[in-house]
Amino acid sequence: MEQPAVALDLLIETSWEVCNKIGGIYTVLSTKADTLHELYKDKVIFIGPDVWSEQNPSPYFIENPSVLKGWASTVSLPHGIKVRTGRWDVPGKPIVILVKFDTMYALNDTLFGEMWQRFGVDSLHAYGDYGEACAFSHAAGIVIESLCSYYKVGPRSHKNVIAHFDEWTTGMGLLYVKWKLPQVATVFTTHATSIGRSICGNGKPLYGQLQNYNGDQMARELNMEAKHSLEKIAAHQADCFTTVSEITAIECEQLLDLRPQVVTPNGFEKNFVPPRSRFKKERQSARKLMLEAASALVGRTLPEHTMIVATSGRCEYRNKGIDMFLDAIAALGVRAPRRETLAFVMVPAWSKAAREDLVKALESDHEGWHRLPDPVMTHTLNNPDSDPIINRIHAIGFTNSADSHVNVIYVPCYLNGTDGIFNAEYYDLLIGMDATVFPSYYEPWGYTPLESIAFGVPTVTTSLSGFGQWILSTTDNQLYSCGVNVIGRGDYNYSEVVDNIARTLADLNECDEEETAKISSAAMHTSSRAAWSYFVAYYIDAFEVALANRNTNRK
Repeated sequence: MEQPAVALDLLIETSWEVCNKIGGIYTVLSTKADTLHELYKDKVIFIGPDVWSEQNPSPYFIENPSVLKGWASTVSLPHGIKVRTGRWDVPGKPIVILVKFDTMYALNDTLFGEMWQRFGVDSLHAYGDYGEACAFSHAAGIVIESLCSYYKVGPRSHKNVIAHFDEWTTGMGLLYVKWKLPQVATVFTTHATSIGRSICGNGKPLYGQLQNYNGDQMARELNMEAKHSLEKIAAHQADCFTTVSEITAIECEQLLDLRPQVVTPNGFEKNFVPPRSRFKKERQSARKLMLEAASALVGRTLPEHTMIVATSGRCEYRNKGIDMFLDAIAALGVRAPRRETLAFVMVPAWSKAAREDLVKALESDHEGWHRLPDPVMTHTLNNPDSDPIINRIHAIGFTNSADSHVNVIYVPCYLNGTDGIFNAEYYDLLIGMDATVFPSYYEPWGYTPLESIAFGVPTVTTSLSGFGQWILSTTDNQLYSCGVNVIGRGDYNYSEVVDNIARTLADLNECDEEETAKISSAAMHTSSRAAWSYFVAYYIDAFEVALANRNTNRK
């Protein structure tokens, strides 16, 4: 890799998802880490929340007190803040500081008043996770202040230091740095605007009506004032404001009254994909896990050549197109595909535990399998009456009966290796699939389809995702040549998109081994063009903008 255009003395990135796997931002940071470390070595430091305990340690954090020992052994942080130092257990093994911020809650009211006076952040109507996010990011800002003091990053030091903050959840940290450390250049990345996500989540049309929405007004209507205010002001105060796709840049310009200076699309790294020497074996292992769980539920052995399809991601029923996926699978069933089809909805919800009857069935003699009650889910739910996914599965009429040629199974838990049924991580199962579908209505980027093609699994997504827009701008959008099918989706063409997804899956169902191999190879080739080694250049641009703009007055 070539030497970066901008030299940095320190790059500190703060996110709620550092060593804390919740959603797509974890994937952004954990896959980007290797490339950043290659460029800047141990000048890269990630800061995340210490929400762990001895009984429940982070599986992603390797504690090592010798990391940053000179600072950690001498630092005395105020307000009872505690830190642990170590490495993130991902390629590149970057330095991590986990921050224990419990004592900061008591300072929130004072912080809110200070940020109202200095920047106009309106925290008056805050609720839910707002207080937690602000307590953490305030503590992170104090940690950054301490690091800068230790490394002698003063107003006259002429050192290039970047403090990068992800999402509204770290906005208070950015504003603290702007207040206390004007010599530090700040970058703020919104991976999705809080108000845009809320508009879509409340069933309102976003795209055809975007020009008619006022972000502040919608925040008041949807009770999002505090988060929206913090996000908007952090974007305006940052020395460089970025987002992950052009479709979200347009959204930011309308709802946050500011167009990002740089669009920083999300890359991926091949080091998360098994080498070719192990690929076939791991694919077979994944298929066995999924087919056995499904067979134990439906009470019969599903054939090895069953077509396995899935959707996954954040539990946002409409925004992520989970409703559309289920309707498309129902439409596929009407088409009577040649191969049996098994469709998984792998979306973490409010799950209670792995089903005991399913666990027992998997442990028993397979010849004694019988169809389990309600064989459409792997785990029990705490809220089965209000869970939209299981209710839609039942409403459509999926029963996974003996004569069902298309079966649907809901996996409402995090696939982190300890789910009780598969006991495997999501990537360990993804490699065994034949296709994925992510028909999102609101998707600023779309990691799940990119992950899919990186594993050679063809995917279907929509033109409303940032990833889909990237595919449309860089390929011919043909499955055989790029492994992706981007279907045009708008506010009012739901049924048309459902039919197009069903048709695409039916076509894949008919593919022979040679055609399947060709599509898989094309998918992998497309994913290689989204490697961080290419996309990191956009972050270098953002760093240059931030360094050029630091110390300037912004609205």
